[in-house]
Amino acid sequence: MADRDLLRATAAETASLIADGQVSATECLDAWLARVGEDDLNGYLWKADAAAAGQTVDRAAADPVAGVPVAVKDIFCTAGVPTTAGSRILDGYLPPYTATAVSRLAAAGVPMLGKTNMDEFAMGSSNENSAFGPVLNPWDHGRVPGGSSGGSAAVVAGGLAPWALGTDTGGSIRQPAALCGIVGLKPTYGAISRYGMIAFASSLDQCGPLTRDVTDAALMLSRLEGRDEMDSTSVGIEGGVDPPSATDLKGLRFGIPADLIGEGMEEGVREVFDQTAATIERLGGSIESIKLPHSDHGISAYYVLAPAEASTNLSRYDGVRYGIRESNADLDSMYEETRGEGFGPEVKRRIMLGTYALSSGYYEAYYGRAQRVRTMIVRDFTAAFEQVDFVITPTSPTVAFGLGEKTADPWSMYLNDLYTVPMSLAGIPAISIPAGTAEPAGGGPGLPVGFQIAAPAFSEQSLLEAAFALEGAIGFNQAPPGAKR
Repeated sequence: MADRDLLRATAAETASLIADGQVSATECLDAWLARVGEDDLNGYLWKADAAAAGQTVDRAAADPVAGVPVAVKDIFCTAGVPTTAGSRILDGYLPPYTATAVSRLAAAGVPMLGKTNMDEFAMGSSNENSAFGPVLNPWDHGRVPGGSSGGSAAVVAGGLAPWALGTDTGGSIRQPAALCGIVGLKPTYGAISRYGMIAFASSLDQCGPLTRDVTDAALMLSRLEGRDEMDSTSVGIEGGVDPPSATDLKGLRFGIPADLIGEGMEEGVREVFDQTAATIERLGGSIESIKLPHSDHGISAYYVLAPAEASTNLSRYDGVRYGIRESNADLDSMYEETRGEGFGPEVKRRIMLGTYALSSGYYEAYYGRAQRVRTMIVRDFTAAFEQVDFVITPTSPTVAFGLGEKTADPWSMYLNDLYTVPMSLAGIPAISIPAGTAEPAGGGPGLPVGFQIAAPAFSEQSLLEAAFALEGAIGFNQAPPGAKR
């Protein structure tokens, strides 16, 4: 089989090729490692070699996905492999252990192609906050891929990996998936172990798959989910996850939250969203208007809660135990200079915001109030799911924007997460699927538009079934110009 044909295959198709003997696991790995070596997107921060990656193939269990290699976001600790979280402060850090999510994929015989670029400590919506330079969108190298899992999204969309592992705190899987034209799934909080994921905001962080189609997302999720004694917040998904097979949406109710969908949406995104809603009705589903009255406060609440948790989680990076050390003069100088040189501007901004929100005299006014807003958003979704089966929105209010276009205006950047943050605050699962293309606001070739579907907690199977049926009806299978897939 020609390498080009192999690189075009989805993970499920690749697994079938290996099972049928049309290609060996070693041949598959070699082809993908050669392709990774052609990375022109700055998508990888570390690339595996055949010897290291081949160890996983050699000890592969009899798992249907064994031999299908994966790209891993560089926020997952991997024993003996550089792990930076996109930050200079972790230069040279080699973890002594491996994250549970990565270990479970390895146990299934899935070799790691490399570690992907990301916004520093997962803080960003464009991948421009990486200390190692921005990732380029495979559709247009002058535009962002989204963030913070922009490297994982870009390498899948650009034909540099068949699938990838990412993390989502406020939209960091779904938004880059939308901007790169692939599938991104944020599972229910607690469905997958967070052990070994470098923490940003512990009550929000969740890992999940970035894939070429919904079937691949289900395949990866089924290997990731489950209880882990190393993470007390993990519970898994009752009944597990099976490959989806639905062909219609008969009897299913989809809610559009008028409170959330309003100003700031590009016209092209609106048109694709409306067309997709019409497709739902054509498949037998019904569309209803619902209320999420507190969802428009989600961004404000999120950018109090997440920075507050980050200010605590990132206090461990002090130059004492691991990573860089910028001074040996005295303890205070070491802390100050290490953090001053090691952390980037966005990380410093969020640490300061979070520390202020937790400080004496301001805790209740900011952090306490944000927590109450979060509780109200959870209640809004609970009420909505008594009326409908799913909530639908665009994934992002815009298509991919230009590099440097929003870096000077943090609030404008934060608003890219307008449609994804409420689901994160509620802890519910949500998936973004490519629904078409739209011209950017300033004109130019069409760029991908994502369609988001959210469901009640731990209902991943029904969510995947709905997404699979809709994906089949939409028929979006475009690849970026020049991508080898």
